[in-house]
Amino acid sequence: MSRNMRDDIKVNGLILRRTNYGEADRILSLITTQGKLAAIAKGVRKERAKMAGSIELFTLVTFTIHNGKSQMGVVTGAKMLRHYGNIVKDLKKMELAANILKKISIAAEGSDSGEFFRIANESLAGMDDGVKEVVVESWFILNLMKAIGEEVNIFRDINGEKLEGGQKYDWDMMEKAFRADDGGEYGENEIKLMRLMVTNPLAMVNRVKGVEVVSEKILRLLESVVK
Repeated sequence: MSRNMRDDIKVNGLILRRTNYGEADRILSLITTQGKLAAIAKGVRKERAKMAGSIELFTLVTFTIHNGKSQMGVVTGAKMLRHYGNIVKDLKKMELAANILKKISIAAEGSDSGEFFRIANESLAGMDDGVKEVVVESWFILNLMKAIGEEVNIFRDINGEKLEGGQKYDWDMMEKAFRADDGGEYGENEIKLMRLMVTNPLAMVNRVKGVEVVSEKILRLLESVVK
């Protein structure tokens, strides 16, 4: 259903940001299955407000939003599907989760694609389920770059040659591509895992043997790309 229609919509989403408004309201910035949305939750800061417990950070929620005459929708219902409680117990996880949502908020501006929600939700769910931060962050960056059309070339090197399993490579920061080098840091394991990350859910990637060690090398590469 189009977000421009004057009607109720029901979407799964995560809160990107909450802003207090007036005496008891909150304006919510959401990443949802219909893209990035803004909506106001009226009276939610009042004592014993019905929706207060559902409108929390790091929580997967089904929102019912009424689109009336104003540009901003009104949240008329919020059903908590899952609270990622293990994230809020760990400062390192909270910092990574907050950074993920910040990057998603920027990347999804003006988009009605559900892909940004999928990436954010899988990342948070993975952390909540115990996937190591280095694996989550590597998977997140690769998938976010793909979603915004800046995908890392994990099939051909700087000269347009196919990346081969038995060849070693270095990463060329200027060209943002692999360069064949017999003494290079990257090889078959890193390239295979990167390909797996952009084509499979995070939970499946996490089952790969030695995924944490290989992800550490991948993350170092990716950090040079996104600087």
